[in-house]
Amino acid sequence: MTISFKVSDNTKEKMIEHYKYMKRDKTPMYAIFQAQDADTVITLYESGKVVFQGVSADIDANYWKETEVILNGKEVIEDNKKKEKKEDTDKTDYYFINSIGSDEVGTGDYFGPIVVTASYVNKENISFLEELGVRDSKKLTDEKILSIVPKIMDKIPYESFILDCKSYNKMQENGDNMNKIKAILHNKVLLGLLKKDNFVYDMVVVDQFTPERNYYNYLKSENNVFRKITFTTKAEDKCLSVACSSLISRYLFLKEMEKMSNTLDAFIPKGAGVLVDDFGRKIVSKYGKDKLYEIAKINFKNTEKILNI
Repeated sequence: MTISFKVSDNTKEKMIEHYKYMKRDKTPMYAIFQAQDADTVITLYESGKVVFQGVSADIDANYWKETEVILNGKEVIEDNKKKEKKEDTDKTDYYFINSIGSDEVGTGDYFGPIVVTASYVNKENISFLEELGVRDSKKLTDEKILSIVPKIMDKIPYESFILDCKSYNKMQENGDNMNKIKAILHNKVLLGLLKKDNFVYDMVVVDQFTPERNYYNYLKSENNVFRKITFTTKAEDKCLSVACSSLISRYLFLKEMEKMSNTLDAFIPKGAGVLVDDFGRKIVSKYGKDKLYEIAKINFKNTEKILNI
C-alpha cells in the first residue's frame, strides 16, 4: 500500500522530530529523510510531500493527517484521490435507481468501534432523503447527523453491525488486516439485510476499498458470500443507499463513543492524531495499559506513542 500527500511546514517539523531515531542510512534525492517504522517506510521530501509505503501505511498516514488538521485546521488530500477526481469517468447511474449499499465508519479512529451498515433505498425514497440533505451527506455535521438519522432509520430498511475493539483486536491477532475485516463485515450486513425482505433492487453498491478480486479472496473462508456487488470509488457521493449507510454507521458510532465517554467520565477524541495520544496516556495512567485493549485499536501506531514502545 502506498499513500502520499503534502503537509505544512509545522507538521514537517513534527515528523522530523518523531522519526529522528528511525532514519535509514540512505536518503532519496530531494528527501529530508527516509525512515522505517515497523512495517512502514516513510519518506519526507523538501517540498512537503510525504510518502507512506507498507502494510500499515494507512494507519501511519492517518496519524499525520489528523496532526495536520489539529495544527493547521485543514484536511490533506491524498495524491491518488486528486488523480481519481480528475479521471473518474464512470457514467453509471447509481442515483435514480432502487439500490442496496453498504458503508463503514470508525476504521480511521483509534478509539471506538467499527460500524458497518447496509441499507435499501427505492426510487420512492429519493425525495424524502434529499429533503433531509442526504445527497450532500459529507457536508453534514455530527450534530446534524444525530438529528436526522433517526428519521432515516425509521423509514429506510437497514442492517448494522458494531465491531467492538476487543473483537477487532482479536481479529488482528489472528492475522486479519483491516481490509479483510471490512470485507467480512460488509458481507455480513449485506446478507443480514437481504434476509429481512425480498427487496427489489437494480444494484448492490459498495465503496471500493480494495480491488474486487481481493475482496472476494478475503471471504474465501466464509460459508456464505454475496457476490453480485458493483464496486465503485466515492460511492457515498454517487449512491443514496451508500450515503444512508454511511450516515447510519456514523450515528451509531457517535452513540457508542458517547457511551464510552460516559463510562470513562471524559470526552474521547476522535481520529488518530496527537490529541488521541494525549488522551491515551491519561487512560493508561488511570486504568493501566490493558484498558486500551477494550477501547482502542491496538495495532494503530498510537499505541507505540502512548506506551513509548
